[in-house]
Amino acid sequence: MINWIINVSLFFVLCILVRAICLLIQLKQEAHSLNQTATHTNKLKTLIILGSGGHSTEMLRLVKTLNPEIFKPKMYILASSDSKSKEKLLEMENHLGRQTRYETYDIPRSRKVHQSYITSIFTTLFSFIYCVPLMLKIRPDIILCNGPGTCIPICLIAFVMRVLFISNCVLVFVESTCRVKTLSLSGIILYYFADIFLVHWEELSKKYNRAKYIGRF
Repeated sequence: MINWIINVSLFFVLCILVRAICLLIQLKQEAHSLNQTATHTNKLKTLIILGSGGHSTEMLRLVKTLNPEIFKPKMYILASSDSKSKEKLLEMENHLGRQTRYETYDIPRSRKVHQSYITSIFTTLFSFIYCVPLMLKIRPDIILCNGPGTCIPICLIAFVMRVLFISNCVLVFVESTCRVKTLSLSGIILYYFADIFLVHWEELSKKYNRAKYIGRF
């Protein structure tokens, strides 16, 4: 009986690994665009991840260009200690004056500025565990992020949910404008998991095959 349980467990683990590998290969081979994703449905439940400083400014600038009739409802995730990004978000939404519903969620910060990579492993793990029930609750159709450490747990959970057929969320990563020649740490990690990987500098698109050059906005 014990051997049977072990064999069945190993079989399921093997199936999950095969599914994950096939999905990664599919992401590498297929080319996606934000416009193609938007045309596949009337509306997309959109999760937007904001980070501290310039990350939030760049992301909110991108959000302003989104079609409010397609990318709705909007949900924002911020680090619990990031009060400035929340102020920028409220200011932008009030300025737009659109009658669109949006929600905000606070999560533990994965990595603080200048925090060592070793200690950030533990804080990221804690954030990952914290975010699992949140992601199971909201189940977005698309995730927009641009590099803050806050996005790593969310994006990895979304990928795991996709592997397990829980959801089919599209991940869009937009590299920070300040990254001209090399990718950020978040970009290096999510380069293989993102459906759409966008960069602001043509030099990066030539260096990384999956990166799509969109210019600066």
